[in-house]
Amino acid sequence: MSAFHWFLPTGGDDRTLHPGGHGGGIGADGSAAPAGRPATLAYLTRIAQAADDLGFDGVLTPTGAHCQDAWLTTAALIAATRRLRFLVALRPGLVAPVLAAQMAGTFQRLSGGRLMLNVVAGSSAAEQRGYGDFLDHDQRYARAAEFLDVVRAAARGVPFDHAGEHYTVDGGALREPVDPFPPVYLGGSSEAAIEVAARHADAYLTWGEPVEAVATKIERVRQATDAGRKLRFGLRVHVITRDDSGRAWADAERLIAGLDPATVRLRQQQLSTLDSEGQRRMLALHGGDPARLIVGPNLWAGIGLIRGGAGTALVGGHDEVAARLREYQQAGIDEFILSGYPHLEEAYAFAEGVLPLLR
Repeated sequence: MSAFHWFLPTGGDDRTLHPGGHGGGIGADGSAAPAGRPATLAYLTRIAQAADDLGFDGVLTPTGAHCQDAWLTTAALIAATRRLRFLVALRPGLVAPVLAAQMAGTFQRLSGGRLMLNVVAGSSAAEQRGYGDFLDHDQRYARAAEFLDVVRAAARGVPFDHAGEHYTVDGGALREPVDPFPPVYLGGSSEAAIEVAARHADAYLTWGEPVEAVATKIERVRQATDAGRKLRFGLRVHVITRDDSGRAWADAERLIAGLDPATVRLRQQQLSTLDSEGQRRMLALHGGDPARLIVGPNLWAGIGLIRGGAGTALVGGHDEVAARLREYQQAGIDEFILSGYPHLEEAYAFAEGVLPLLR
């Protein structure tokens, strides 16, 4: 059975993507724009509780300089939720692996085993340098692989040593094992990312490309995976779903109505400098051209005009969105990580309009 997760907008939330409104937006000078709905604990609690009540399996919390810390945010939400799981993004290199294992163990004990880990190697070399990390793209993925080896060794709760290219541990030990060990999610479209995911992840994530492209990518990962090892596959995509298809498309257009051409050009130039193959593929879907935003059946790339990362949305009536999600399921997708603006209202729209058609 497929899993359906939602998203915690820890960089802020809003009804539009215009530079002055959305917390993840970028102004004409390249600076981060203020959020129309700041990522306060009260607001994030409302979203997490709604996701819990509406039947979502978990919530993804991002990582980066643009948002609040994922570990602290989700830890603050444990007591406010009942069954909701937390897919916490973390970056190898910014936290030592034995400490990461200890943090995971603490989270599991405090939450009753509701942690999942999203390992993010980092898509921006400039942002990584801002954190004090100077490895290049492929080196970051190589480090991520070693990081996971050390985390898993530490999680057993018995003394161990490790001597590798990126980490050295002498007599590492935790007082008790990490139980259960959280499932590991990892994404990336480069060969380096696919190799690490195939060997070390429990689930491989991809952004919302057309179904055929996603199916091809899934096959690439399966071919790289050792025989007998089975991965799950997840899709990260936005949704704009309404009772009426026309209303959904009108709301999609309103989402980007405040964008001016100069801001779009600036943002596209900024995103093109990221050393991320997945981001390159997102940009190639539309080429920065507002006339090329429909990139597949009900698949709209307007969010990618200004936002990095997941830049596409499934837009349409509830039955249309459900049909498109079934096509991704048939292509091999097991889990969906969804979002929409504003995240509180869109969580209700999806859960009440689409989830009943899929479950």
